[in-house]
Amino acid sequence: MASKKYFMGMPAPTGYIAGVGRGATGFTTRSDIGPAAHEPTEGSSSPPVKRPRDSEDDEALNDSNYDEFSGYSGSLFDKDPYDEDDEDADRIYNEVDNRLNERHKDRREKKFKEIVEKIHKERPKIQHGFSDLKRQLTQVTDDEWQTIPEVGDKRNKAKRNPRAEKFTPVPDSIIAMNMNYGQMNTSVGGMITPFNTLFMSVISGTSIMTDSNDLDLVKIGQARNKIMDMQLTQVSDSVTGQTVVDPKGYLTDLQSIIPQAGGDLQDIKKARMLLKSVRETNPRHPPAWVASAVLEEQAGKLQTARNLIMEGCEKIKNSEELWLHAIRLHPADVGKAIVANAVRSCPQSVRLWCKASDLEQDIKDKKKVLRKALEQIPSSVKLWKAAVELEDPEDARILLTRAVECCSSSTEMWLALARLETYDNARKVLNKARVHIPTDRHIWLTAARLEETRGQKDMVDKTVSKALNSLRTNQVEINRDQWLKDAIDAENAKCPITCQAIIRNVIGLGVEDEDKRTTWLSDAEHFEKENAFTCVRAAYAVALKEFPRKKSVWDAAINFEREHGSLEDHEAILLKACETVPEVENYWLMLAKLRFINKRIGEARETLKDAQSKHDHQSEKMWLAATKIEIETDQFDRARALFAEAREKTPSARVWMKNACFERSLGNLEEAKKLCEECIQRYDSFYKIYLVLGQVLEQMHDLAGARLAYTSGIRKCPDVVPLWIHLVRLEESVDQVVKARADLDKALLRIPKNEDLWLESVRFEQREGFPELARKRMSKALQECEKSGKLWAEAIWMEGPYSRLAKSRDAHNKCSHNPHVLVATARLFWSERKIEKARDWFQNAVFFDSNNGDAFAHFLAFEQIHGKNEDQKAVIKKCKSAEPRHGELWQAVAKYPANWRKSREEILLLAAEKIGVPV
Repeated sequence: MASKKYFMGMPAPTGYIAGVGRGATGFTTRSDIGPAAHEPTEGSSSPPVKRPRDSEDDEALNDSNYDEFSGYSGSLFDKDPYDEDDEDADRIYNEVDNRLNERHKDRREKKFKEIVEKIHKERPKIQHGFSDLKRQLTQVTDDEWQTIPEVGDKRNKAKRNPRAEKFTPVPDSIIAMNMNYGQMNTSVGGMITPFNTLFMSVISGTSIMTDSNDLDLVKIGQARNKIMDMQLTQVSDSVTGQTVVDPKGYLTDLQSIIPQAGGDLQDIKKARMLLKSVRETNPRHPPAWVASAVLEEQAGKLQTARNLIMEGCEKIKNSEELWLHAIRLHPADVGKAIVANAVRSCPQSVRLWCKASDLEQDIKDKKKVLRKALEQIPSSVKLWKAAVELEDPEDARILLTRAVECCSSSTEMWLALARLETYDNARKVLNKARVHIPTDRHIWLTAARLEETRGQKDMVDKTVSKALNSLRTNQVEINRDQWLKDAIDAENAKCPITCQAIIRNVIGLGVEDEDKRTTWLSDAEHFEKENAFTCVRAAYAVALKEFPRKKSVWDAAINFEREHGSLEDHEAILLKACETVPEVENYWLMLAKLRFINKRIGEARETLKDAQSKHDHQSEKMWLAATKIEIETDQFDRARALFAEAREKTPSARVWMKNACFERSLGNLEEAKKLCEECIQRYDSFYKIYLVLGQVLEQMHDLAGARLAYTSGIRKCPDVVPLWIHLVRLEESVDQVVKARADLDKALLRIPKNEDLWLESVRFEQREGFPELARKRMSKALQECEKSGKLWAEAIWMEGPYSRLAKSRDAHNKCSHNPHVLVATARLFWSERKIEKARDWFQNAVFFDSNNGDAFAHFLAFEQIHGKNEDQKAVIKKCKSAEPRHGELWQAVAKYPANWRKSREEILLLAAEKIGVPV
């Protein structure tokens, strides 16, 4: 019996916990604690509940976990109570976070979509690869669906219907065959198992025994490698070590060994056996012989292919395909003999005769072959064409004379003969051709061209008209599009009279009366795209004859002549327009301007006089055009007299304003002031006269009078923005900043959504040195006018250098293709020295709005620094052709009194000088 431990029965030492030495810990139960606490009474308040957390004691607030930017990794205030303020703060933070996420949501979704599309393109799914085939299933009919047999459930058939495995012993023939391929036999446990030399070298030294009488294939392989090394050494250059083997010839030899079809050798053997069976079963079947020869050719056995194809030719002598393949497989000298036998066996084969001609090298021999062929097949158009191509014109004419007799239904033969004959004989030939082929339009069109080349212009239209009648009589459908294409071909063949005749007779076919104008104008646009300008003029001539009073037709014809016609053509169409529709003022003005530009001042004056007589001297535009001619020619007295006469005969506010501007430009400020005051008495609601009067008074240094002029104009026309802007700038010029700001606020209250007023307000604060207030104004302006290109362009350049690009993206999202935004973006790339990008954006700006002179000015300033002389000239040329009239900088330069006689090119250069390099 074991002895009792000495400590049994002794009291436990102080602080002793049973099991603590082996890691056990004590626990308490609810009975150890006592009953739960009572619920609090009503009215008593409990402290806020602390936010639950996973582990309070896991915080490590030491130096190793402290970061200067983000602080401690844990939360220092996580133990504080979580009250309503914390909940509101978290809610606001989440709302801001969601708002920021939505800000670029479209961009993220677009980028994600692009990435997905890119992945689908690089690694498409199988279902995408068969999407086009799935679409074709919509064409399957119900009957076809019903005829599709049921497939049945073949899945996991082997698992559902297990079969007992069958073990079949390997035949002795296979074992013997493997022994022949360098494998060795080893006796293991009474079974014969083949092992290769690599396996034997691995297991050497084990209990498996190897027959010593077998060959050592490793040594044989080493000997083979040594022999190959010696051969390569022999064919290498002893001096430089470079190989003297012809690589091209070596690759060619290898290529002749490898089957060209790229298939398996066993597949070729199967195909060879199959084709052999077909040949033996049906030796009179030419495709079998052709396929056999092609197979051997692809397998690299060219001689076998030749033998097969020749055997087929002997058995089937009337097969054209067999003879052609035989000729192809043999050299040229052998091919001549084969083709001779071929044409004897198949004398009616055009392809064989053409092949015989191609094999001949001498022209005389070719001619002999073709003549023999024509003796056998006189009705072959292909042989006649080949024979004619080898002859000179005189002999060709003789051959064609015979050809049209043998091939009377060939239009090509008749037309070729007509081209080689004289005028009289050609007419006879074409008449005969019409008798034999009454349904071909090309014969008639050739006859029309023939008459035009002879100078018989009257006969051309008659010939085309007869052609249409004859074809209708012979039940031939008149295809309008085909005939219009023939008109283009006639123009390309330098036959404009025939082209015009076709257009006149065909353009109205199959077109309803209500669709004629739109259809003919679209036809003219199509001809213009094809550069068939004669067809365009013919189409417009027909349209103007049918619709002589339609302004849209005249506008299209005039624009075409201005773009593509000569000066005479342009003037002729304008004269005709003025005679036909004299009530249209623009045509008279365009004619006068055309003559004035070409230094024909007298004719321009006469044109305007005729126009005035047609309009009873009541045309305001005519009077102003007449005064402009006199001003441009320094005839100021005559211009002043014309203004006076215009004020009497055609009293209008615009005439008074132009007269006042004229006197102001000459420096006659008192006279200009007098004219403005008289105009205001007559036309007090014409706001431009108030602007002119205010500018005249500012020029006279009468600022009080100018203020009165602007305020009077605002009272009469309170919704006119330029009056408010001029008043604000006047107050600003005399340091009345508070008054100017008040006027701006009044204007914005009166006209709240005007981009020009908001832009002036922003710039006003910038000029006065309040950039923060300017930004606030800009923010509010973009809220009021979110589609304003002017405001977005200004906002881009109010940002810092690093945030301008993002601002430009926002601008393009709000108002894409706006010229002001395009110019601002171009200047942004210019400031970053991205020259090509800036040039592209400037080109887009002048393309989308050619009436914006500021875009041309910025473009020219850019090209003057970074472009060549050709680039600068191109910008100036575009500006002159576009004739821009708008633009803040452009109008400021153009309307400056000292520049009143400057040309557009000079105004463009002056505007470009005021533009600096953006930074």
